[in-house]
Amino acid sequence: MNQFARLAIEAGPLAAFFVANSQAGIMTGTAVFMVAITIALVVSWRLERRIPIMPVVGAGFVLLFGGLTLWLQDDLFIKIKPTLVNLLFAIVLFVAHATHRNVMKRLLGTVLNLSEDGWRTLGIRWAWFFLLLAVLNEVVWRNFATDMWVNFKVFGIMPLTLLFSAFQAPLIMRHQLPEEPAESGPTA
Repeated sequence: MNQFARLAIEAGPLAAFFVANSQAGIMTGTAVFMVAITIALVVSWRLERRIPIMPVVGAGFVLLFGGLTLWLQDDLFIKIKPTLVNLLFAIVLFVAHATHRNVMKRLLGTVLNLSEDGWRTLGIRWAWFFLLLAVLNEVVWRNFATDMWVNFKVFGIMPLTLLFSAFQAPLIMRHQLPEEPAESGPTA
């Protein structure tokens, strides 16, 4: 699947949430988000015959907390979802670091070929970043109106994540391992 299709599948549900919220409020936005993320998973499966773990976890949280939001008619649940998802990711990465397990390598090892030190450093940086996102989400939803929180979720978290990712390039370049040459067959 090309990068634009992948971006549409990953960012489409968030865009649908933003538009629906701006037109009809948080409850409708949440319902649209739940439907859109389910459609995105189905499309991803149909195109690639697999669904990466991060979108599945994210969709699970959207469906759980979105369902609670709609059932109880309380937007608290959809607002705390980013906090809990980011805390979960941070905890997994901190525990992996403490127990010398390399979760980042498992998740990204087919895309990046880094030294063990590079993987450890990348993992701990992402752990701290996810913790920061959790704290920021808490500050925004507790201190600003719902529409401001939605704007932060759409136009704050995604750009911050992309910017943080871009700032990891020097680390990745410094710890990138050379490609191993392909084995050649027997010569006659």
